[in-house]
Amino acid sequence: MELSQLGRVLVLAGAAVLFLGLLLVVADRVPLVGRLPGDITLRGNGWTLYAPLATSIVLSVLLTVVLSLVAWVRR
Repeated sequence: MELSQLGRVLVLAGAAVLFLGLLLVVADRVPLVGRLPGDITLRGNGWTLYAPLATSIVLSVLLTVVLSLVAWVRR
């Protein structure tokens, strides 16, 4: 791999990390994230199990659409 290609990969990886960081900051302000019907929270004596099933499905669909659009635009 040439250095210019490695540089591009590192820039893209940095942009992806920046995007994910911004997404996590904004996700706290969106009231539905983590509280959708289908997200499971079990609480017991001294333990909590949280399984965000519906949120994971919604995020997966959104990410699939975004990545498909990016791939379509790059053609």
